[in-house]
Parts: sequence; C-alpha cells; structure tokens
Amino acid sequence: MIINFDNPFLVIASFIIIPIGVFIYHRMQNPFVLSVPLGAPGGISFKTSQVNVIVRFLKILEVTGIFLLFLSAAGPSIRISETVWLNRGADIIFIIDVSPSMAAIDMDGKNRFNAGKILIENFAQKRPSDSIGLVAVGEDAALILPPTTDREVLSLRLEQMQIGELGDGTALGMGLAVASYHLERSNAKRKVAVLITDGENNAGALHPETAAGFLTEAGAAFWIIAVGSAGEVPIDYLDPYTKIRRTGIFDSRYDVESLRRLSAAGNGTFLLASNSEKFAEAFSQLDSSEITIQRSRVINRNLSIFYHFFIPAVFLLLFIRFIRRSILRAII
Repeated sequence: MIINFDNPFLVIASFIIIPIGVFIYHRMQNPFVLSVPLGAPGGISFKTSQVNVIVRFLKILEVTGIFLLFLSAAGPSIRISETVWLNRGADIIFIIDVSPSMAAIDMDGKNRFNAGKILIENFAQKRPSDSIGLVAVGEDAALILPPTTDREVLSLRLEQMQIGELGDGTALGMGLAVASYHLERSNAKRKVAVLITDGENNAGALHPETAAGFLTEAGAAFWIIAVGSAGEVPIDYLDPYTKIRRTGIFDSRYDVESLRRLSAAGNGTFLLASNSEKFAEAFSQLDSSEITIQRSRVINRNLSIFYHFFIPAVFLLLFIRFIRRSILRAII
C-alpha cells in the first residue's frame, strides 16, 4: 500500500519547518534557572527528574501531533486497484452430498466432505468471473447459496455446511431439481451443474434421471464426481442435531453403474475419484473443460485517509493540553 499526497510540498515543508520551530523555541527559552528546594524539612524530597521526563515526553508527542497536522493538510490518500469484469462468466452450481457417509476418511487424512469443500473453494478462486452456487443433498435438498461471485460469502457458506444436516438419506433427484430450477432462470451464456456424491439415490420423490433431464432442458452441462474408495473406511462426524460424535468403520460401497446411467441421462460427464489425487484431477478436468472467456479491466481510484492523520493529531494536542493544565500544574 502506497500513500500519495495531493500537496507533497507540505510534507517536505514539515521536515524543515518543524525542526526550525523546535530549535527557535529552545533558543528563546529563559537561560536563567532558579533552583527552589521543595518539600517539608525532613520529608521526602521532590523528584524533579520525573517531571522532566514527563515534560520531554509531552514535547515529543506535541511535535508528533503537529507533524500529523501537516500530513493531513497535505491531502493523504491511498490508491486502490479494482478488477472489473467486462463479461459475465459461467453459472456453476455444486450439488454436494451431505449424508453421513461423506464423513468417511479416505482422502489423505481428510473426509470426503471436507476434501470436496477445499477443492470447491480453490476452484472458485481460480475463476473469479464465474458465479458459484451451492446445493446440499440429504433426505431432502436445499439451496445453500445462489450463484454469486462473492468469494467471501462462498467460503462462509461452505464452512457452515455440515454432514448430516439434512438427515441420513441421499435425495439426488431433489438436489438436481433444485439446481436446474435456478440454472433455468439464469441468463449466463454457460451453465454447469456438478454433483459430488459417494452414494446412490435412496430418498426423495423425484427420480434422479428425470431431474437430469431438467438440467438438459435448462441448457446446463452436467458433471458427476463419484468420490470415495470401496471397502472398510473409518468414519467420524458430529451429528448436528444430537451433538453426539459418531465414529466407527464404514463399509463403503455404492452403485457406480447407476451414477453412470444418471450422467448419461443428463448428457453429462462421469468421473470416479477413489482417492484425493483423483479427486483433485477431477476438478482440474472440470476447470479445463468449462472454459469461459474472461475480459477484465483494472480501475484505480484514490481513497482519502485525511481523518487517519487529522483525528490522532487533534487527540494528541488536546491530550497534551489537558496534561499540562491539570496534572502537571497539580504536581508543581
């Protein structure tokens, strides 16, 4: 961060005028000093050294306050650069399975759910012009975040999502339907729905393949990332309702072929991510395949920071005046 000044000559002048003023002030001080003993005979002598330290300190603060006044009068400002996107990117909605099986720990020490959230956030940071949305899938489905380019809000919503918050089931059809509903109303030139799951449809009133057809009608590209390894996997998560920690061994298995058929029903792409490396590769393939032209312009603007100098200066000078007129007078 670089500080600019509308009148830099005032800043230069402050380094000349203030030292000259301090020098003249000391030269005009009365050179004759009369020492007067204070305190009652036999009592505690008055310690003038302590007062001298306070006086010197106040003089330093006073010079600092005057210097800050000079800086504030010089018109200080900082330059802020903002990137303005000239074209709209893609609308991408991630449909995330939040059923308890996503707590299985088989992604290099992380569970499937947390590994997916990290990859989504990294993906979003690399594509600043794209709007990212979130849908959670359990026994039901819910829109967690409509497509937005606000990455801070995206990070907050990802952090707030919890395993088991929508029950124990997996209503894939409902999740796809929620995503298609919002993508259908989008005017983005590119629309994408990405389903991240480790299971098969076992809840909800809507068949997933029917919902996949809705995505096709909405003009959205469809991706399925089937995450997780097969076999016995440790599982550990905190139930958001009972607040009971559930741990144990989970027999991980799901019908890959049903997910392939679901992908085909939506003219989509199916990717199998059995470990963390393949999970990351799936996101890399998604990133390279869903290319959008990003046109941007950098706008620079100056933000005044006048009060950042003026208010401390006034506070210092008023504080010094109060000390001199009240505390020092009472001591001396």
